Amino acid sequence: MGRQYKSPPIIEAICEFQFDPTSPWDVTIPGLLFEKLGKEYPHKRQRKIVNQETSDTGEGPRTNITLIDRAQFYNETETALVQVNAHFLAVNHLKPYPSWAEFLPLIKKGLDAYVQVASPGAMRRVGLRYINRIELPGGRVDLGDYFEFRPYLGRSIPPDYVDSIVGITIPFDDPGGLLRVQLTKETSTAEKIPMILDLDHFQPECEGMALDKVVDWVDRAHDNIETLFEACITDRTRQLFEEAR
Repeated sequence: MGRQYKSPPIIEAICEFQFDPTSPWDVTIPGLLFEKLGKEYPHKRQRKIVNQETSDTGEGPRTNITLIDRAQFYNETETALVQVNAHFLAVNHLKPYPSWAEFLPLIKKGLDAYVQVASPGAMRRVGLRYINRIELPGGRVDLGDYFEFRPYLGRSIPPDYVDSIVGITIPFDDPGGLLRVQLTKETSTAEKIPMILDLDHFQPECEGMALDKVVDWVDRAHDNIETLFEACITDRTRQLFEEAR
């Protein structure tokens, strides 16, 4: 278990599964899933999602844009939800985020229910993502005081800027896949400087991964995210979160 904070900066955690598009699918599956999960997620909504897919036609890349009907099931407090559409499942937790020990069972239960009602084929992609909003005190600050991962400015570059974005993608052998880290500076005020630290661990080539091994991948991916999050921040940032002793 990593460090525990009284005021963790997580604004959303997302675990996403994409399945083989040749798997069986019909429009009754979201309703069957709701029957299994309705006690924990009693509030049902429908949402239109814009989907973009780029393909190479031989004459250059072509982007196809389609609208997808996605069902969303929220818990009583609307802090957690399950999302489903054809060959897609996501389990989200919004702020306040509880703990990994509480979020992982929600992921497992959502995936188990989907597998029971949809009987999907192979897994196509799995990902675990954490979005953190870290509010620094207003005024002029040195990001180096708060982040080990940050934009680098050469000596000839003006030190003041309105916004910024920096990112890297790191390959991992255990549990496999890539971990994309991105730090974004949002519009500041005199009182605060909001920074978004986004860590997205995903396995884009998991056709050979057995469904009963997917939760194990997610659990180990969380370890990598937790380790890298701590590597990206300084003790001064940790003081903002009030580390629990």
